[in-house]
Amino acid sequence: MAAASIIPFTISMALVRGIAAGVRRRGHDCEELLLRAGIAPLLLAQDGARVTADQYVALMWRVVEMLGDEAMCQFSRPLKRGSLELIARQALSGHGMETALQRMCQAHVLLQDQVDVQLVRDGALAGIVLRPVGDEPLPNFLYEFSLRVLWRLTAWLMGGTLKVQHFDFAFGQPDYANDYGDTFPAPLHFGLPFSAFWFDARKLARVCSRDEQALQTFVASWPAAAIMPPRTGEGVDARVHAHLLQSRPQWAGLEATAAELNMSAPTLQRKLAAAGTSFQAIKDELRRDIAVSRLGTSKVSFTELAADLGFADAAAFQRAFKGWTGSSPGLYRARPVES
Repeated sequence: MAAASIIPFTISMALVRGIAAGVRRRGHDCEELLLRAGIAPLLLAQDGARVTADQYVALMWRVVEMLGDEAMCQFSRPLKRGSLELIARQALSGHGMETALQRMCQAHVLLQDQVDVQLVRDGALAGIVLRPVGDEPLPNFLYEFSLRVLWRLTAWLMGGTLKVQHFDFAFGQPDYANDYGDTFPAPLHFGLPFSAFWFDARKLARVCSRDEQALQTFVASWPAAAIMPPRTGEGVDARVHAHLLQSRPQWAGLEATAAELNMSAPTLQRKLAAAGTSFQAIKDELRRDIAVSRLGTSKVSFTELAADLGFADAAAFQRAFKGWTGSSPGLYRARPVES
């Protein structure tokens, strides 16, 4: 199992609930899977709760190992172990990128019965589009998971990165949409008759240069590489994130961070607002992710953690943590992840 990025990164509990719901629909108890992934089952009901990247990857692996389903029990029949490799291998049989993506879609359709998957051109954009087959409502997480995996596979076929212009979803905006963050880093459109991700159609003219060795490396990195790619560092929000991470435990302020990025504080604030965030939001999200990660992987005291995160004392840290996640930090204390 590939480990997740060393950069602190956490996943919304809503995406954990998506896996848990699929497991229950198959008639299995998800509590054992959660415990074996080091996740406290009590957190499942907490809307603001988070899990570390490693815990999420571990949960996915438990589902694959115990239930034999690489699609996290989202479809009516399992995607057996090796399905992702089969889809990727089918894509490699096409020399041009357009043919490669068409074959990726065709392979996915052969392995499940709930959605039709097609490569579509729409003016200057191209997209991988998922349309439901039949009238039965499908779980949000089926679309969320499928889009994420197909996007990362498409990006890998194109050399590792692919900027998405916007994501479309075949369901109304959920109350946890603000948590999509790094999961779907582009404008979001809800309430459509299909789910899709769209990108520059000119990329279809590329040649697919991946080979067998690259395929084996990609498969070995699944699901970490498919679900949680490393931050690109390109946007101003990512640059602020990186600078704050480097400045701990002093935690640079707005003025110092702006100076480091060669701009004024008001300019930095405007750029962050245009990106849909703020300096304080980035700082709080980073401190939250560090706290969740350290609580889940060590026996660090609240006092030590408070100092590392720039709080005056343990009580101040605990109040902030509950505000971030809706739960006390004690619920996140390290639980063994079974190997």
